[in-house]
Amino acid sequence: MQPNPELIRTIANRYAANLSLCFPLRRTSPQLARAIHANIITFGFQPRAHILNRLIDVYCKSSELRYARHLFDQIPEPDKIARTTIISGYCASGDISLARSVFEETPVSVRDTVMYNAMITGFTHNHDGYSAVNMFCKMKHEGFRPDNFTFASVLAGLAHVVEEEKECEQFHAAAMKSGAGSVISVMNALVSVYSKCDLLRSARRVFDEITEKDERSWTSMMTGYVKNGFFDLGLELLEGMDESMKLVAFNALISGYVHRGLCQEALEMVRRMVSSGIELDAFTYPSVLRACATSGLLQVGKQVHGYALRRQDFSFHLDNSLVSLYYKCGKFDEARTIFDKMPAKDLVSWNALLSGYVSSGHIGEAKMLFKEMEEKNILTWMIMISGLADNGFGEEGLRLFSCMRKEGFEPCDYAFSGVIKSCAVLGAYCNGQQFHAQLVKIGFDSSLSAGNALITMYAKCGVVEEARQVFMTMPCQDSVSWNALIAALGQHGHGAEAVDVYEEMLKEGIKPDRITFLTVLTACSHAGLVDQGRKYFDSMETVYCIPPGADHYSRLIDLLCRSGRFSEAESVIKSLPFEPSAQIWEALLSGCRVYGNMELGIIAAEKLFELIPEHDGTYMLLSNMYAATGKWEEAARVRKLMRDRGVKKELACSWIEVETQVHKFLVDDTSHPEAEAVYKYLQELGKEMRRLGYVPDTNFVLHDVESDGHKQDMLITHSEKIAVAFGLMKLPPGRAIRVFKNLRTCGDCHNFFMYLSRVVQRDIILRDRKRFHHFRNGECSCGNFW
Repeated sequence: MQPNPELIRTIANRYAANLSLCFPLRRTSPQLARAIHANIITFGFQPRAHILNRLIDVYCKSSELRYARHLFDQIPEPDKIARTTIISGYCASGDISLARSVFEETPVSVRDTVMYNAMITGFTHNHDGYSAVNMFCKMKHEGFRPDNFTFASVLAGLAHVVEEEKECEQFHAAAMKSGAGSVISVMNALVSVYSKCDLLRSARRVFDEITEKDERSWTSMMTGYVKNGFFDLGLELLEGMDESMKLVAFNALISGYVHRGLCQEALEMVRRMVSSGIELDAFTYPSVLRACATSGLLQVGKQVHGYALRRQDFSFHLDNSLVSLYYKCGKFDEARTIFDKMPAKDLVSWNALLSGYVSSGHIGEAKMLFKEMEEKNILTWMIMISGLADNGFGEEGLRLFSCMRKEGFEPCDYAFSGVIKSCAVLGAYCNGQQFHAQLVKIGFDSSLSAGNALITMYAKCGVVEEARQVFMTMPCQDSVSWNALIAALGQHGHGAEAVDVYEEMLKEGIKPDRITFLTVLTACSHAGLVDQGRKYFDSMETVYCIPPGADHYSRLIDLLCRSGRFSEAESVIKSLPFEPSAQIWEALLSGCRVYGNMELGIIAAEKLFELIPEHDGTYMLLSNMYAATGKWEEAARVRKLMRDRGVKKELACSWIEVETQVHKFLVDDTSHPEAEAVYKYLQELGKEMRRLGYVPDTNFVLHDVESDGHKQDMLITHSEKIAVAFGLMKLPPGRAIRVFKNLRTCGDCHNFFMYLSRVVQRDIILRDRKRFHHFRNGECSCGNFW
């Protein structure tokens, strides 16, 4: 029987009418679209293009891209509307590579200006201004005429990358020539472009030429002032605005204050806004909640939450911001509750909670959430890979990066940064080099984030010269780059050079931040530059108005104690503007361990037992101090206390990379297949070193053992010695031996490697918990100061 055309038309119109209920987009729209889609499938109806396109549109705008792509792939010959919709959906979710693949697969004959606009807008929204400009040029080359929307989009993209006035003027002229130069959206974009290039007079001139200014006009000019730090001009502009336009100006000012870390000023602007009778909107909430989260003002954030509940203001942006507020303030249960109660979640929601878990070290919860996610974008993978690396799970980070590629995601420069950090955690030099080569091949070698990750990776793999080379060849450096290089030099014992780099940074006009001072103080501590370090510490508040935190004071205590200046360290602790934290007492205890200052060491240990009774390091340090002076009963008492409290000692572990494979060794390890050969080789090396004057220092046998020979046997089984010997056996002659250890190396091992470097005529590089040691020809880069 022939189908009834009139009935088909009626059914199609009914489906179209039902789909129209999904717009404007609401939280229930995805569920409604899926129900309609299921009904279509159940009854075997063959919808025409306009219904399929509307379904794809709902799925894309609801971040349900898996459904959208499945539907799109079922269309034998998708029309330009379907293609443009799926391209826009991918761009909105951040999967610009998938958007580009759909675009490139589309024949030129099917493309139109709207499709090019979608790609240009996608590049712009993903902060890829170069690609936006290139797509604009390609569009013109292939004979498509840019419209007003094209110019507005490409100018917004240009604002991300513009550097010279000439570039602004060229695009301004092109817009004028096409007739788009007097269109409000294009003029607004020109204001943004000129502002980005610090050409505020030109921006103001274009702004003043706009005859009928809309909200975007005022916002663009206000944003220009705010982003360039001219808050006074922004406030002056605010005064001249119509009341109906002031909401966007307030939002721009609040956002600008938050972006510059001026959270109190942002909150004051919110109070002024509310007192003027202007209510918060969907754009205000994220900024004010971010200010609360950054400042740790949980109660103020809760007040904003309550304000939103009373007004029944609900949106993805608000819920996502609330999730971020609560997890940043350490309230993970509340963050998860808000997340779970969201009627519909977009990828931003999932990524926000995932980011909260990894940034706070809740890796177990992050892994579970990652597995729950039915849909992931490149940002999801990037958060997880970086989070694993930042929390010490380097091997898992490398594996996840490989999984990401198998899933069809092309890594961006930030994803490469994450996997390079994984290499840094493991000390996987060969893998790190391979990723560096891939960066260069793909064209990401000029990326700032990737460059900064490479500096840290090479430094943590013991190749400080390559770290320096990466820094020197970066097209631009930010404070993170300088901090990474200062830290690299300091860790490797080049304290004087680290100080020189810091001084050079100041000459370049880069303002030091809190991290800068941590790195330079550490460098001074490792090099014994006490007076220099004290000067830098004092300059934090007097010159840069940065109040030192507990971490800075702990570096200062470490600096003083490493030089035996305990009376000064005690004076600093007594004059602290806050109660001494655990890291302060840990720094003092470590210094006491080096100099055998039992009296002060016991005081520091007792404080640590109160503050962090579960931390094994305190018990081990105090026990080792007693053992080193032969007070075995006291050492046993401390270890018994440790057992009684259920505190487990962290096992010493060392590892070495040989031909991209990481080999791990524990103390007294016999599990490795070549353990017997390694111990035999160590005995042979020991004989050669004794002929040069090496004498095992049995003071570092921290067990009550009577036989001196037995003590020497125990020393030879330290994990770093096993790893170094394995490297000498397996790596080609002349290649440096790079070994990594999770704990601080002992004095005997340090002495052992100085003699060993003379015997084997090889560079031995050891990274322990504190720093790097470069052994060459019987000397160490630390100058025996560590």
